Amino acid sequence: MRLLHTMLRVGNLERSIAFYTKVLKMQLLRLQEYPEGEFTLAFLGYGDESASTVLELTYNWNQNTYDMGNGYGHIAIEVEDVYQACEDIRKAGGSITREAGPMKAGTTVLAFCEDPDGYAIELLGKRKLD
Repeated sequence: MRLLHTMLRVGNLERSIAFYTKVLKMQLLRLQEYPEGEFTLAFLGYGDESASTVLELTYNWNQNTYDMGNGYGHIAIEVEDVYQACEDIRKAGGSITREAGPMKAGTTVLAFCEDPDGYAIELLGKRKLD
């Protein structure tokens, strides 16, 4: 078994694809419209779907906003350098919601940014394995 994808509902597909490709440097892997169901799916990621977990963006044609509720946490993305990633995201027009630094009660360096729909994205430095 393996984790295939995580799905987020988005209010503006073009805006979301631009964020994930330009700000977070993912690749748009495939896009499929479903006219009968009035929705579009976009799959994005850092590698091919056959070997990598990807992000599925679902755009329902007649819905532009969603109530996030209190159950959603975040998506985590590994980056080479958390401090540099924050600078790069800011330069690309992204919003940093928690500056890079050690986590509370720990030493792991992390930061958070937010996508155009308000979804939290955690940026984590590469783990050092013993």
